Formats: sequence, structure tokens, C-alpha cells
Amino acid sequence: MRLQSGCAGVPGIVLIACCLHQAPGSELPAVLSSEEAVRLAIERNPSLHAAASEIEIREADVVERKRRLNPSFTFEAEDYPYFSSHGGPFFQRSEITARFDYEIETGGRRGLRTDAARQAASVQRTLFEDRERILRLEVRRAFYRVVLAKSNLEVARSILKQSDEVIALNQVRFEQGEISELELRRIEVERLRFVDEMLQAQLEHRNAKSSLLSLMNEPDLSREFDAAGSLAVDPGQTASGLPPALPLEELKALARERRPDLAAAVMQERRADTEARLQRAMRSPNVTVGGGYKRAGPDNSLVFGVTVPLRVFNRNQGGMQRAAAERRRAASLAAALRNRIELDIQRAHNAVEINRQRVHYIENQQLDKAEKTRKVTLAAYRLGGATLMDYLDSQRRFRDTVRIHNQALYDYRASLYELANAVGVGGER
Repeated sequence: MRLQSGCAGVPGIVLIACCLHQAPGSELPAVLSSEEAVRLAIERNPSLHAAASEIEIREADVVERKRRLNPSFTFEAEDYPYFSSHGGPFFQRSEITARFDYEIETGGRRGLRTDAARQAASVQRTLFEDRERILRLEVRRAFYRVVLAKSNLEVARSILKQSDEVIALNQVRFEQGEISELELRRIEVERLRFVDEMLQAQLEHRNAKSSLLSLMNEPDLSREFDAAGSLAVDPGQTASGLPPALPLEELKALARERRPDLAAAVMQERRADTEARLQRAMRSPNVTVGGGYKRAGPDNSLVFGVTVPLRVFNRNQGGMQRAAAERRRAASLAAALRNRIELDIQRAHNAVEINRQRVHYIENQQLDKAEKTRKVTLAAYRLGGATLMDYLDSQRRFRDTVRIHNQALYDYRASLYELANAVGVGGER
């Protein structure tokens, strides 16, 4: 969901907020995909709901600031001889004045004040988009942490299952006198390590699922679901929403166009400039004009007046100084953000390149070797051609290689999402 700056207006914001608050009724599917998780998080996440409400608050400020000042009505009655024993009729013995006064804003204050409020609302809409951008990255990371934990759990279960098969084989061999009781007990004791690794993997899997459910604002954080996804990345894929093999400088240029937080920082500069012009306009005083009816005894007359404050001591020097400082601050923050965005892109680009090399090396140099070594060692152990230590060592090497490979796949996929996030693309549904 993207909120464009052109969708200003309270009704549109209210509609967006209502759609967000209706979303928690969406059912969590038994088999969850990455994009489905992102969609549910955007619909349900309370932080995003709060950001949508902030937009509505800023739009209300626009409505408030563009209103004209209210006129005032004054009624006065003077000179009635209240303490005299012969006061007479009130309206005949009093001096009565009824008048309306209206304060006229000078220096274009109302227009500047309204523009500043509109710019603040535009900033908030853009920050909403930025919050959604960050949430998408958080959900994708959490989703593939579930996939990573699931893969590691499957490896741990596979190793434990094979260990139980070897224990059953050794039990038969021990009964036939082919191996000593010491060797049988050693493999049984080693099973504890395999069970512990499986339970640790199971814990990581459950915690990863709970973290993802929390991002989706699911009330039951122990709810069961299956994450349908693979850690492997298509060879031609670079990043979600990015063309393949895009040069680094083009990525930085694209980020300057697409990053919502940078757009918000630029808007903040413009708003600070508008506020500075508003504070300068407040040097000139407002003029109050008024007129009405006056009755003094039997005489009726009209009254008219003009009030002009004399700006002798206070010409809003503090307000102008503060506005100038805020404008410089906004410009500095925007410059700092540009530098940070370039650093984010550089780091993410470096991570993509290095993690791609990691995956390539493990898959081409280590993974098949570890698998073949495990199979050959197991076959040799069953035939008595390898020792128990050889078998256990091959199991550990295979387990470590697979876990490192899974982690490398996760890091590679995560770095792709981080690069897309740093550039500001891949946010659309």
C-alpha cells in the first residue's frame, strides 16, 4: 500500500485508516508465502495503523490552519447611575455600545500557515510509505528466518534418524559379537548430542515463527503454520524490483528518486523554509477593524475603530531566529541522510557480492564432498571398514556444511532484500 502525496484530504485518509483497522479479521493461511506474510503484516501491524492516524492528524491541522480568524462581538453599557435613588430606565440613562471587530492577518500569514500544514501532511504521508518499506524488509527477513530454521531442523532430524538406524545396526552386531559393548555405548551416548541439536533447532524454528506472527499482529504467537519458500535464489535475480546487474552508481541515483525517507527530508526542508517565511511575515502586526452602534441617552450614533499594535519591543526576533535554525537543521539532516543512504547501498551491494561468492563456493567445493563423504563413511562403517569415530566425524562435517550452506543462502537472500530496501524499490504489491 502506497500513499501518494496527491491523495490529500481527510476523507481519503479516513478511508485508509478504516481499511487498515478492518484488516485483523483476515485469516492466517495454513501454508504461508512470503508475499502473503507481507500483505498480512501491512494490513494488521499496529505501528502502521498509528502512522496512518498520524496522517489524519496532519490533515486535520491543514483544516484548522486554513480557517480565517473569528470576529468578535462586544457589548458595553456605561454611566448608569446605579447608586442614585432616581436612576431611571436602564436603556435611557446608560451609554450603550454594540460593535463587531475583526482582525485582519497581514503579510500572507494564512496562506503561509496553510502551506506549512500541507507540507507537514505530505511529509507524514511519505514517512508512512517509509514505515511500510521498513516493515516489508522486517517481514521478509523474519519469514526466511523461519525457512532457515525449518531447513536446519530437517537436517537435525535426518541425522538423528540415521543415528538411530546405526544404533539399531550396532545392537544387532553387538548381540552377534561383532563389536564390543563399549562401541555400542559410545554411539548411544553420542545420540544425546544429536537429540540436543534437534531440540535446539526446534526451538529456533518455533521462536522464528513467533517473531513472524508478532509482525503480523497475530494474537496467538504459538499458532502453527508452514512457511512455503526456499532459501535458494534464482541465478539471474539481483534484488526484488531491481533490474539484473545494475551498476552501483545507478543504484544510488535510483535511491535518490525512490527512497521515501529522503523525499520526506526534502519536504521537511521546504516546510522549514515556509515556516521561516511565516515567522518573517509575523513581524508586521495584524490590523483589527471594527464598527457598531452607540446610544448615549436619546442620541444614536455609529462607531468605527482601527487597532494597530505597535511593534516597538518585540518584532518576533526569536521566532525568526528559531525558524532559521530549523531550516539549517532540516538541510543538515537531509545531507546526512543522503550520506547514510549511499552507505546503506554500498554495504548492501557488498553483502550481495560476498554472499553470492559464499553460496557459489560452498555449493561447488564443499556440499557434494560432505554428502559423498558421509555416505561412503556410513557404508564403510556398516561393512566394518571404518571406525565409529570416522562415522561420527563425517556426520558432524556434513551437518556443519549443510548448516553453513543454509546460513549462506539466507544471508544472500536477505542481502538482496536489503539492497532493494536501501534503493527504495520492491515496495509495491
